[in-house]
Amino acid sequence: MIRVLLADDEAMVRAGVRAILASGGETEVVAEAGDGREAVELTRAHRPDVALLDIRMPRLDGLAAAEEIVRTVPGTAVAMLTTFSEQAYVARALGGGATGFLLKSGDPYELIAGVRAVAAGAAFLSPKVARYVIDSLGGSGGRLGREAAARARVDGLSPREREVLGLVGAGLSNPEIAARLHLVEGTVKAYVSAVLDRLGVRNRVQAAIVAYEAGLVES
Repeated sequence: MIRVLLADDEAMVRAGVRAILASGGETEVVAEAGDGREAVELTRAHRPDVALLDIRMPRLDGLAAAEEIVRTVPGTAVAMLTTFSEQAYVARALGGGATGFLLKSGDPYELIAGVRAVAAGAAFLSPKVARYVIDSLGGSGGRLGREAAARARVDGLSPREREVLGLVGAGLSNPEIAARLHLVEGTVKAYVSAVLDRLGVRNRVQAAIVAYEAGLVES
């Protein structure tokens, strides 16, 4: 069972998200918070597998709460829950250690899959969020230039490494990738490490963005 802390300042939103997660049958909301400070305190107390945080909350916003949770409760994965209009904040959370970015308006299955992915140590970006983050990264070459650069970086990978990168971008964990490709989990872990090293990225979230930019993940 995946243990989740749910933080949102709107009780109706919390109720809806809790119901969606319960429908997946693998998730238990162990604590709820109405503001960012409470979210941090409850995460420290309950040590959930995933902290699912709204971005805009009183006392301490979700971005600051995410940074504090990542720093003080490293065993808890952090996923941000956002509306489409708030996506400008999502790129800031990348540096704070969040590994999931989910839309409140997205498909319910997307929410369930995202929580499941980050709990398993994978990265998960809702397709619309991923596209916004990619576009917001800027750069003198613009989006087309970044996509060309990403494809050039990916061209240096072996076919199997590109396949693994695409699955990382799709939010699959190492066990799920192993099952999909009929490999042992240790081999997948080695592939993921090699991909991160070859791409020069620090974590799976950054690798997922490269995968999106290179066209390895269907939006």
